[in-house]
Amino acid sequence: MLKAELRKKYMQKRKALSIDEAFSLSEKIFENFIYYFKPKEAEKVHIFIPILARKEINTQIFIHYFLKHNIRVFVPKIVADQLINIEIFADTIFETSSWGIPEPISNEDSGETFFDYIITPLLYCDDKGNRIGYGKGFYDSFFESISKKVKKIGVNYFNPDENIDDVWENDIPLDYLVTPTDVLSFSGESE
Repeated sequence: MLKAELRKKYMQKRKALSIDEAFSLSEKIFENFIYYFKPKEAEKVHIFIPILARKEINTQIFIHYFLKHNIRVFVPKIVADQLINIEIFADTIFETSSWGIPEPISNEDSGETFFDYIITPLLYCDDKGNRIGYGKGFYDSFFESISKKVKKIGVNYFNPDENIDDVWENDIPLDYLVTPTDVLSFSGESE
């Protein structure tokens, strides 16, 4: 199936979830992530902040856990059409962007290029790790700029059941996908 068709299909499937279902599934995804990856103190996690109105995975659950366990947290922010990485703390002040995303007020890029994990937003991921986002290409550019050793992890409510037919040569696949029921590895590595 083509990206545009899959994007539309999975936006509809996500929209059909109730708020309670989305939260419950987000909790299961979080539990699978913690159980499988076992993040440790001082590790660095890059994680998106959800647009809850679009029923994105509620990564606030992850962020609270990471901060409580002294795991360093970095979030993306789009500044001048570039994705930058900002380290956040329990007292970081946020404002809502024009896209409805809570973002740190700061525009100071951390300059960090190595993370232990990058938890990546997506609408769909196939069984080869190819992901479909909102089509802006920010994460593919971001993946190009970081260490190749970083674990790129998608989170989704749905398991892969269809191939993406129009994968582009600049698309960078994920290493893992975490769903409410599974953790899938595409990198050939196991934890």
